[in-house]
Amino acid sequence: MVTPSVDARIAHLGCRTGYPDPQVLARLPDAHLYGWDRSVPAVELARVKQQALGVPMEYATTEDGSNPFPEGAFSHVFSIHPTVPRKPLLHEFYRLLAPAGQALIALPLRGSFLEIADLLREYALRHDVHELPPALDRLALERPTPEILAAELEAAGFGFVDVEVRPQKLVFRSARDLFEDPISRLFVLPEFAHFGDVALRYVREAIDKYFSESDFELSLFVACASGRR
Repeated sequence: MVTPSVDARIAHLGCRTGYPDPQVLARLPDAHLYGWDRSVPAVELARVKQQALGVPMEYATTEDGSNPFPEGAFSHVFSIHPTVPRKPLLHEFYRLLAPAGQALIALPLRGSFLEIADLLREYALRHDVHELPPALDRLALERPTPEILAAELEAAGFGFVDVEVRPQKLVFRSARDLFEDPISRLFVLPEFAHFGDVALRYVREAIDKYFSESDFELSLFVACASGRR
């Protein structure tokens, strides 16, 4: 979905450890990429990876999500599974983009990660944690549908909005694989971390119990959305 551009300037908001920045640069020759994130350890790791690859990427930390660049500084702005509210993020996308610049966002849609939610509901039922099911319902509703995401991009001022849905199955041989997988640690587990260590330990033990003779498959519906300023 990335629009070709000569000498592109790319902003990655919420860059974490810099994934998938090298792949983005491979599609945009002569581009330069700038990334921001609140996590100091994540940014430090992104810098280590950049130095090893020797590609034109720069990373910085930000406490409030702001960045030092003026309006219209970038040809492309993107974020993958942002952890901040989408409305202000999309408005920041619009501010940073030059006219005709492209915004890109990828995130899980409603219906993702139901297998983990089901195990947490089982935990709540067995241990009388009455507040957990409503919290899971709220979390599920926070994830957009394709129509909601398209409307949010249009409300932020973007035109030529396109949303692609890419269903996936994440396959893990064990709970340990799930909980130690780098992608899971970045994009899946943080969504459920606030339910507490005890609840997540139940999930871990349940996966190993129920799927001892088979793989654990996690449903993921990814929205890849694009808009032009």
